[in-house]
Amino acid sequence: MEVQELILNYLKNKPNSSSKEIFEGLHSAVSYATVKRFLSRLLNEKQIIQQGNAKNSRYALSPTFNLFYPINLDEYFSKEIDEREILTGYNFSLIPETLQNVQLFTVQELTLLRDLQNKFSENIAQLSDFEYQKDMERLAIDLSWKSSQIEGNTYSLLETERLLKDKQTAAGKTKDEAIMLLNHKDAIDFVVANPDYFLLLSTAKVEELHSILIKELGVDRNIRTRRVGITGTNYRPLDNEFQIREALQQICDLINNRENIFEKTLFALVLLSYIQAFSDGNKRVARITANALLIANKYCPISFRTVDTVDYKKAMLLFYEQNNISAFKQVFINQFKFAVDNYF
Repeated sequence: MEVQELILNYLKNKPNSSSKEIFEGLHSAVSYATVKRFLSRLLNEKQIIQQGNAKNSRYALSPTFNLFYPINLDEYFSKEIDEREILTGYNFSLIPETLQNVQLFTVQELTLLRDLQNKFSENIAQLSDFEYQKDMERLAIDLSWKSSQIEGNTYSLLETERLLKDKQTAAGKTKDEAIMLLNHKDAIDFVVANPDYFLLLSTAKVEELHSILIKELGVDRNIRTRRVGITGTNYRPLDNEFQIREALQQICDLINNRENIFEKTLFALVLLSYIQAFSDGNKRVARITANALLIANKYCPISFRTVDTVDYKKAMLLFYEQNNISAFKQVFINQFKFAVDNYF
């Protein structure tokens, strides 16, 4: 294990340590001078922060570093809910401070994503309007199916296609399952028909998408006014309506102030899910909003068709509990690549 990784692992387990404590904790794996040199490098790279001066200096992982620290999902979730050390409450500094200037993607990741987007642009330039709409319809069916499946809907992809194309419900399924799928298609159709509408995001536009997605499902519209719990985690979102609305506005401002479309999209996916602004349908809203941003900026939309539902939920829970985006970022990259390679 490299010196840098040794130091970072030490600080992960024992934050606010002095350089001497770090050196002693590494059990003479390296010299004290080497530890000091790497601490200086990590400070310059903003992977750690320093508190105090000179002999009183103590070090900890930076909030930005926590976003990307590699975590083994299988190992992390091998612990039961009550055994995991998590951020149980909403992180008020995450959006207005930590995420303001952070770059979500590495140079290599951005290169891959931009190459894929260029491929998409070249592909659609050769399509007629009719051909483009046919592929968009295929993607919309896949997205409606997978987004609903993530929420527990039991319709198969073929049953979903029959429902959305021919309005034929599947035997043995509930009415709400069919409505959920039809609402997804309505939301996607609304986005496709009004692409420029989502060039700038607002609280009202997010609420509008939510209203479409929960239509006739017995779910309360607008920002919730009561507490909600999330299955599978002890993380508890905000329960104050005014704080929720403020957080939602912070998300919109963060997204609107970014130029990079991939960052806009990833922020929408994780943050709209994180604050849980509505009593139900938050992840559905996040996925449709993310696609609205992609379509508005002429980027390839994503269907999430090949993502494993459990992997998606684990990546999202990791962000809830640790504010760590590493797993979900990989979900996004993989699904963007799948979309470019398989649609249009």
